Amino acid sequence: METATLSYEILLAASEHDALAPFWSRALPGVLSCCRGDYAAVASASGGAWSAAAQAGPAGVVLPSELLSEALDAERVTVRGDWIAAPLDCRALSPDVLVVRASGGARAAGPIIESLLPAVQQALGSLRQRKRQTARLARLESILEIAGQWNQAESMETLLVHMAEAATRLLGADRASIFLWDKPARQLVGRPALGVAGGELRVPDDVGVVGQVLKSGEPRRLGRADDRREVNRKVDAALHYQTDTLLCVPLRGKRGDLFGAFEAINKLQGEFTPDDEAALAELATHASIALENTQERERLIESRKQLVDQAAEGVQLIGESPAIAALRSTVLRVAGAELSVLVLGENGTGKEVVSQSIHYNSPRRNQPFIAVNCAALSETLLESELFGHEKGAFTDAQQTHRGKFELADGGTLFLDEIGDLSPGGQAKLLRVLEEKVVVRVGGSQQIHTDARVIAATNQDLGVMVRERRFRQDLFYRLNVVTLSIPPLRERREDILPLAEHFLRDFSRKARRKTPRFSAEARRRLEQHEWPGNVRELRNLMERLAYLAPAEKIEPEDLAFILTPDGKPVSIISAELELSEATDRFQAEHIAQAIRRAHGNMSDAAERLGLHRSNLYRKMRQLGMPVDG
Repeated sequence: METATLSYEILLAASEHDALAPFWSRALPGVLSCCRGDYAAVASASGGAWSAAAQAGPAGVVLPSELLSEALDAERVTVRGDWIAAPLDCRALSPDVLVVRASGGARAAGPIIESLLPAVQQALGSLRQRKRQTARLARLESILEIAGQWNQAESMETLLVHMAEAATRLLGADRASIFLWDKPARQLVGRPALGVAGGELRVPDDVGVVGQVLKSGEPRRLGRADDRREVNRKVDAALHYQTDTLLCVPLRGKRGDLFGAFEAINKLQGEFTPDDEAALAELATHASIALENTQERERLIESRKQLVDQAAEGVQLIGESPAIAALRSTVLRVAGAELSVLVLGENGTGKEVVSQSIHYNSPRRNQPFIAVNCAALSETLLESELFGHEKGAFTDAQQTHRGKFELADGGTLFLDEIGDLSPGGQAKLLRVLEEKVVVRVGGSQQIHTDARVIAATNQDLGVMVRERRFRQDLFYRLNVVTLSIPPLRERREDILPLAEHFLRDFSRKARRKTPRFSAEARRRLEQHEWPGNVRELRNLMERLAYLAPAEKIEPEDLAFILTPDGKPVSIISAELELSEATDRFQAEHIAQAIRRAHGNMSDAAERLGLHRSNLYRKMRQLGMPVDG
């Protein structure tokens, strides 16, 4: 076979195969034929001994070891006797040698081998490059698969362990660690750290190979022949370990800033290679993204937890009455159960607060609490608000809208004023409660919802059921557990604790010292009927926090209490004797006249139809403070 033809065949074989073994199986017989030899092999040296990695011809042939070494040292085709040896790649760490036995014709075959050598070397280069590319693609696929799993990690500790395990598998290393930079402390925090209490190792950020990588921002490889004094032996001592080979690459954030290093230790076979370095650098890129995302997720989770805790702190059932104590106990028992709850009570008694208390004491506390006022939902808006709608479902539906049931998925849906829901709305609500699925207006897809429903009303649903104004089946669906909140007038021992709680809270927001109630003001608060219940009391305390001029709240300050028609509510108890009630009324009336006169006593006396001296005398009789 002509050498030109054989050279073409060799290059063609390289293009058709991805591995060396099938390539040599096809190329070596052609070399033998062209050189008119009887044996050809590709020899490799391992531990000082030569062996055939691929061969063509009879088995059991003893290779000319001295000739092979001589050709390798000379870096050229060498002929001795019947043998021709040609080094294939002298720059490789373990170079191979092509050896041919041409009995009686070695001298003539030498030039043939020399002419074939460029094609063989080009073919090998092509095969090795394709092998590296294939290996790199396989590694990249593994890295992408690993990175996909990392994004599912719930916590930083779990993620760091997964990263270390992935690096050891990918690189064939014994161990791996991630070092995160604690800049304020000038320390590197290594995790996982096997054998160290807490699984965390802290070392100075300027020592060892990791410190060098952090300082330079460049990768480092350390082999067995390198100066291993660079290794931080204190770390080895802490880990009860011996570092022989090491590979370390930097970890960079999205903006390119260094925040740590990724380290693999002790290659199981051989030493870490440039390909290993490239693979760990690629892995570190994905690790950096995953670490930053996990840190951000943990910050968001912690922030949400803090917000939930703050919201839970703001939802308190304040009171010392037996009714509120019993209610608190029932709320704690009901909160952990997945039961529907019906909260009953007059307007302003705190039905939503009770519902929020159930939510924040339940396993659903970190999920949404969504409140809906059913009285505000017309028949046309009901489905859209509760179940959502698709874009284009009706004229104003310019985009897809998620309903309240979807938004409350996993959390709690509070349906206030459930008694005001229309008959059609009651039927649709019952279907969702039974099937646990919603269908958006204009859509067909069934959407599962896991929202716990708490309903509330100030109406007697039992009477409404009997009068056929409320569906009986919906009533029983909602009325698994009933919580009744008594009005404020029936638990007067709760009035002052609530007033002080609200006044303290609003005074803090108003950035003022919390005013004190005088004894008479406290008595009047307790005697008031509170038709608006806790809401009325809360509103009064808010006005006092912002508008009360003095640090002590007197009875006349409580005249802020108004009825819906704008007239002052009588805060004189019907239980008082006539003479005491008369005195209190006169004191209030005089105080109001003085306020209307802006403190001008002469004007106030004229308004009351009295002489100024008589006004002072009357005030002293009533025990009112008199200036001058």
